[in-house]
Amino acid sequence: MKKEKTKKVFIHLILIIVCILSLIPFLWLLSTALKGRSENIFAYPPVFIPRDFTINNFIEVLKIIPIVKYVLNSFIVASITVILNVILSALAAYPLARMEFKGKKVAFFAILATIMVPFQTIMLPVYIITLKLHLIDNYGEMFGYLGLILPFAVNAFGIFLMRQAFMTIPKEIEESAVVDGCNSFQIFSKLLLPMVKPTIALLAIFTFIGSWGEFLWPSIVLTNEQLFTLPVGINNLSSAFSSDYRLVAAGSIISIVPIIIFFLALQKYFIAGTNDGAIKG
Repeated sequence: MKKEKTKKVFIHLILIIVCILSLIPFLWLLSTALKGRSENIFAYPPVFIPRDFTINNFIEVLKIIPIVKYVLNSFIVASITVILNVILSALAAYPLARMEFKGKKVAFFAILATIMVPFQTIMLPVYIITLKLHLIDNYGEMFGYLGLILPFAVNAFGIFLMRQAFMTIPKEIEESAVVDGCNSFQIFSKLLLPMVKPTIALLAIFTFIGSWGEFLWPSIVLTNEQLFTLPVGINNLSSAFSSDYRLVAAGSIISIVPIIIFFLALQKYFIAGTNDGAIKG
């Protein structure tokens, strides 16, 4: 018993230390954003608690750049990306998990293999395709949004996650639905999807965070400032006021808040969703 208690205490201590180390960058960013002009943000030793506490940095950011517009753009792009990922990943995962057909394993492993391909390696051909299809902001706001969304509308990780969740559902439930006269689409939409809600929420969280924080692709595709997403807009703030890190920190904190809210709204599904995918495939 003592060994088990010691082990648990040791594990918890490690987790606490890792948590603190993970929070330090965020706390430093928040501290910088709340420091006034009279305070040296590069003081040594570092001062976490602001002596000249102020929220004027946040107010200045709101005045200098149209950050509300950037937030709205990011929200539109992230929301549609989440919806498409959930729908397309579920549709692709269902036959891989519940149906038998020739080439099933080959198709599944081919999809998994794409995880090993970094987006940067295929970015140029994707950009050329986007350009050829006129999915850039030069052809209007709708096309600008599509150019940001479609390259990330589905990915191998989402398909794998949904497949693992579907595989946790006993076959007998599906067989009972067939006896009751349900077709494949009814089984998929009315029976299986409601049973994997935690995994859907988990996929939504990962997709939202990834889409919200994406910087490289929007910075390449977007030229119209009215369509800038939040990371691109914050980068412009950094370029224009590179010497004033208080404003950059304040803008970064504003960009983090929606992610925290989204995660807190779905946190009760997070652990359940990770457990759904933890089976042998």
